Amino acid sequence: MFFYTSSTKTAKALDDYVLLGRSGLRVSPLCLGTATFGEQWGIGANKEESKKVFDLYYERGGNFFDTACNYNDGEGERFLGDYVSDKRSDVVIATKYTCNTTSMQKDVRLNPNLGGNHRKSLVENLNESLKRLNMSYVDILYVHVYEFRTPIEEIMRSLDDAVRSGKVLYVAASNFPSWALARANTFAELRGWSSFIGLQTRYSLLDRSLEFDLQPACAELDVGIIPWGAVAEGFLIGNIRENQLLT
Repeated sequence: MFFYTSSTKTAKALDDYVLLGRSGLRVSPLCLGTATFGEQWGIGANKEESKKVFDLYYERGGNFFDTACNYNDGEGERFLGDYVSDKRSDVVIATKYTCNTTSMQKDVRLNPNLGGNHRKSLVENLNESLKRLNMSYVDILYVHVYEFRTPIEEIMRSLDDAVRSGKVLYVAASNFPSWALARANTFAELRGWSSFIGLQTRYSLLDRSLEFDLQPACAELDVGIIPWGAVAEGFLIGNIRENQLLT
């Protein structure tokens, strides 16, 4: 997690909790992502191996877990839900909606409204995520990707309704341009709706574009930054070649 501190400062322990953005939510300074919990995509780990990763993080004080409706065709959420079933109040669970899972599966009829930032996509994906997680609420719901079609006021009003329903405690953005982030939180502030408390975005030594626009916007809006792709999908630690990088 990025908190505008010196690049030479020693990383904090997992149980040295910090506030996420403009909120009172206490989270570990490093979040555990679950995109590789499951094997449906042909990458990742089975349930037993994923549990070892979960246990190591949790036993060292980690409390912040990130998943999404589409991670390994739902296995990411199902595995995580099982792992935290007896520790729900001890953990912070973040999931995401936007990606259309019917467009990623063979022999499944495309549902054009199951993806996107709009209200129907949010409601249906959130309900299915809660079933897979076996939870009545998630701590954070992300808009996974800004898709440039749904009006921002519809996004923010729909997210606020999810918060008021009790199914979501906080809302956040992922892969958003800075102008959309600023407009969204301005709308929310003026209308008395829930604002984004966090931004998840790509950031690594190979891609530092965050620093030129998104970071100053987040600093101004008091939005916490949760980077993804910190090792450039494995390239920076020698796991993949340059021509295998995601583009």
